[in-house]
Amino acid sequence: MEFSPTVEIAAGSEAVPSKRRSLVAACIAHALHDGYADGLYAFLPDWQGKFGLSYAGLAIVRALYSGTMGGLQMPADRLLRGLSPRAALVLSTVIATAGFAIMAAPLGFPGLCAGLVVAGVGSSIQHPRGSLLVTDTYAASARRPLALYNFSGDLGKATIPAAVAVLLPLIDWRPVVGMLALLGIGVSLVLLSLAPAKPAAGLIAAKPVAQGSGSSGFAWLMTIGALDTATRMGFLLFLPLLVHSRGGGSATVGLALALLFVGGAFGKATCSWLGERLGIVGGVVTTETATAVLIGASVYLPISPLLFLLPVLGVVLNGTSTLLYGSVPELAPRGDAGRAFALFYTGVISSGGLAPIAYGAIADHSSQTIGLLAAAATAALIVPMALRLGVSLKS
Repeated sequence: MEFSPTVEIAAGSEAVPSKRRSLVAACIAHALHDGYADGLYAFLPDWQGKFGLSYAGLAIVRALYSGTMGGLQMPADRLLRGLSPRAALVLSTVIATAGFAIMAAPLGFPGLCAGLVVAGVGSSIQHPRGSLLVTDTYAASARRPLALYNFSGDLGKATIPAAVAVLLPLIDWRPVVGMLALLGIGVSLVLLSLAPAKPAAGLIAAKPVAQGSGSSGFAWLMTIGALDTATRMGFLLFLPLLVHSRGGGSATVGLALALLFVGGAFGKATCSWLGERLGIVGGVVTTETATAVLIGASVYLPISPLLFLLPVLGVVLNGTSTLLYGSVPELAPRGDAGRAFALFYTGVISSGGLAPIAYGAIADHSSQTIGLLAAAATAALIVPMALRLGVSLKS
């Protein structure tokens, strides 16, 4: 097996605290940015009514954020490799916060669109640099810290959308966006004190770690990740509208999102355990099959059974990403984990931005039910792909 140089914190009395501070900083940034991303879903019914948007139009507006975030992963990785983790994470958060401040300003629909793009630019920086900070800090033992980093994003997804949905019935959406901008300012200050002030290479000593299994396995991994994200974002596009169609108000939408994301956070731990016992292929087949079945069931359920279903759906809907995410450094082409994370995020986030447009167009030309069933079919499509990934891993 070939080897390529990567990094590990040098031994010493400050090694463990430095590792923990780096992990906490990465997790805080991830929680905020993922909370920002999924908090936008709580605004969709308001934006649809305010600006008269169709399903596809609503998805396009949402894609201004996610598409920008996904499309800039590779440029952000290349341009910011020389920055310290502190500078990269603070810069990403400040830019994203500026985007939310623009959205909060009374600039009409153009201001909303411009703010979403700016916020997407900021979040494009956070994902590859935060992931690489964890990978560089823990080296060969990074799988569990990466799972914790991934889990932290779900904490943001569980809390920020729920808080937004609680506030929206009480005040207009612009002040709520302004509060999210203030939250970003606070997180930026915290990151200044937590994140390492030197580039990872300046803090750590080299250690040989096994190179990834090749580009074929990584390509299948990224394709599965993209379709998994497409399924999740497609369901999230329709969930607030599905709740409204069942007679639920904004508070019920917030509860539905919170239940889904709490289930998702629990799914990170559950599916990590599942992957240890069934392997990545068995775990993905299990979670995606369950996802397809449960999304299909959600289409036909009244509001109360739907709310009971959402935590279970959240477990499998979000849990697959844990199985995939921890394998990125292991399958990184040429052992370049930073570039692999940037590629992986480019694929999955771009898919998450573009796929809901397709689902929305399907719903516009048929019905909301057909759009949701299309998302369920995407999850089912992943199953044979996971089996093919297994063949690539064995080879």
